[in-house]
Amino acid sequence: MKMQVEDDEVVVATAVGRRMTTSVLLGRLLVAGAVLEAAAGLGLLFAPSTLATLLLRDSLAGAGVIIARLGGGGVLALAIACWFARRTPSTAAGLGVARAFLAYNLVAFGALIAAYPPLPGGLAALSLAVLHGLLAMALLAALFAPREA
Repeated sequence: MKMQVEDDEVVVATAVGRRMTTSVLLGRLLVAGAVLEAAAGLGLLFAPSTLATLLLRDSLAGAGVIIARLGGGGVLALAIACWFARRTPSTAAGLGVARAFLAYNLVAFGALIAAYPPLPGGLAALSLAVLHGLLAMALLAALFAPREA
């Protein structure tokens, strides 16, 4: 990604040669977050053990199911916040949601990478770690792009 400042707005050149402002990029990242995390949150709420088996090749038992459902509720709440912030990503509230989404992606990336070798999920777990890492990098680029004084 290449960035430059034009008319007090940072313009990002994407890998496919398209140009967009950082607020457009941030809005699109929030939409992606809303869709992806809503699916994950609903999966954790309604079928936590099945989701764990699919992604990590290990089931949940006992309190793990309750903890997964609580986490699913939190992830679903983040998805809802991302969805409602998608049209106004440059406002204080929109930037707050984007920063929360960044924190979530950094934590998810770190947790999955730290546990990667012993994780039974192998490629699925690594793929999730890479996805969260890419989302975090894109959010960092959009949130902390140099601005003209």
